[in-house]
Amino acid sequence: MEEERVEGPVIDLCVVLFRGDGRVLLGERQNTGFQDGRYAIPGGGLEPGESVAQGAARELFEEVGVTVDPDTLHCAHVTHHRSARGATRIGFFFTAPRWEGTPVNREPHLCSRLTWEDPDDLPENTIPFAADVIARIRRGEPFSAHGWD
Repeated sequence: MEEERVEGPVIDLCVVLFRGDGRVLLGERQNTGFQDGRYAIPGGGLEPGESVAQGAARELFEEVGVTVDPDTLHCAHVTHHRSARGATRIGFFFTAPRWEGTPVNREPHLCSRLTWEDPDDLPENTIPFAADVIARIRRGEPFSAHGWD
């Protein structure tokens, strides 16, 4: 009997920026084909040859123009997600104690705008998964799993 081939998980990398006043940076997605019109945490995928911290720093710069030293990023939360069709993703969510630059929308073709929001009162159109991760980070929860029930 031939063994079924299973693809490895996609590795997602996000950096949750909290401003000094506690507000969190979100971007409103557009033209991505996934959750367009909803707010998300800046991030993207791991590329070959980079560590998760290096990839997170790269994604943050590519999306919002902010520079962080990968060695200063704090891995605040990891998620393991399985879709209804069985596809899996592992997400690494970092926080940055400091960064250089002012966030700007560097991908206007994929993000309609950036906004600093109160994490206790996120916009109604925030992706529920993103809101959940922000809440878990604030509670100090290092891990969650979704879709494995």
